[in-house]
Amino acid sequence: MKLVVGLTGGIGSGKSAAADEFARLGAAVVDTDRIAHELTESGGAAIAALERIFGKDMIGPSGAMDRRKMRERVFADAAAKKALEALLHPMIRDESRRRIQAAQAPYVVHVVPLLVESADYRGRVDRVLVVDCPEALQIERVRARSALPEADVRAIMASQATRAERLAAADDVIDNSGTLDALRKQVAALHRKYLQYSRKA
Repeated sequence: MKLVVGLTGGIGSGKSAAADEFARLGAAVVDTDRIAHELTESGGAAIAALERIFGKDMIGPSGAMDRRKMRERVFADAAAKKALEALLHPMIRDESRRRIQAAQAPYVVHVVPLLVESADYRGRVDRVLVVDCPEALQIERVRARSALPEADVRAIMASQATRAERLAAADDVIDNSGTLDALRKQVAALHRKYLQYSRKA
């Protein structure tokens, strides 16, 4: 059995930076956000169903899902959010499972932003790794990255598990309130630990 580490954290916590570092050290990374993008880009496997459920105006001129419009729609309409999740989540899970099984690395880092929010998350991963930072820093990073108003960032954060809930679920924690170098040192230490676990698995 391959060791599967579920990497999670709130928006702006630095999940991608941590995942990139694990990949650089030789871990296989299976990222649900990337899979979701592939499914909803032009020619993606979910596009026909998205158009059927939500209408042509949710598909942009390029043939990809219009992310901005869809984000606005699901934030305003709980039924639309449920319909989107009912469509995408099974497709993302199936593709994640396929990529995890096909991975050739000693262990897999499975990046799932809403891992702790999933009822069955303990059955999907062997360890939960939380990338953590103060909420004020999350807001600052997201605003710098995407120019979203603070109220929008706070609304996204409010729809996710709280920082305390994520930390309570964690087997391992990366404190990403400092520099990129500090993050890399913590990833390197965890990488060594996961290699040991994977040899025992």
